Amino acid sequence: MADPLFGLRNNLYIGAYQAAINNSDIPNLSQDDAVERDTLVYRSYIALGSYQLVISEIDASAATPLQAVKLLALYLSTPDNKETAIASLHELLGDPAIGSNPILRLIAGIVFMHEQDYNEALKHTNAGGTMELHALNVQILIKMHRSDYAEKQLRIMQQVDEDHTQTQLANAWLNLAVGGSKIQEAYLIFQDFSEKYQMTSLILNGKAVCCMHMGNFDEAETLLLEALNKDAKDPETLANLVVCSLHLVKPSTRYLNQLKLSNPDHTLVKHASSAEESFDRAVQTVA
Repeated sequence: MADPLFGLRNNLYIGAYQAAINNSDIPNLSQDDAVERDTLVYRSYIALGSYQLVISEIDASAATPLQAVKLLALYLSTPDNKETAIASLHELLGDPAIGSNPILRLIAGIVFMHEQDYNEALKHTNAGGTMELHALNVQILIKMHRSDYAEKQLRIMQQVDEDHTQTQLANAWLNLAVGGSKIQEAYLIFQDFSEKYQMTSLILNGKAVCCMHMGNFDEAETLLLEALNKDAKDPETLANLVVCSLHLVKPSTRYLNQLKLSNPDHTLVKHASSAEESFDRAVQTVA
């Protein structure tokens, strides 16, 4: 039997968030499928930065997966809400009746990965159970510099469905982390996506990062400017443009300033601020 949510899920995975929202009116869904549909739509709104819409539309009577998605929106909305969101998340995870819900565990993994508390993230995601949880495990393990464990997670995914979009994405991330000859393999995965699906910032950034690893900065810049046309505030596009521009010896300040405004917590912004502070301290010492 055909999966009625396949297209919607796939749009979320490849970063076609508006397409996911626009094509979400699917008839004759079961109650469980309707809840999953709503979680996918609200996660798409979150990806587009519409946090308040999600917070206001999901009320206290909504199903557990939707409550989890609301907490993700709350967590990302402003720094002031982070502690409240994490406390509520722990409360839901500690409830034996709902604590093992896959979407709840996925959201916990995403939140704790944002917090860079990778051990806490894995505590909730490591058991797997869905392709998204396995793919998140791969991301977390790469951030922990454990490509060996990430590869084991990828093998599990390949045994379930080698052609699944999440499997292909996880494979590309791991290839990028391993580097060397694997970069070309990652590029081919993103190239295949760009031929099969609509071009999104996620796919363009994937191709661009591969190009930068291979030293093709001109091609990377072209791809990133195309991504910027699609979403002028996308933090990964802006961060990658900063790096790409530095390699091309082109001005990067504007991209960095845009990134500071749209995503002040981004790793690149923190590194840049830290470097500026170190420089200022060094100047004061000399003075």
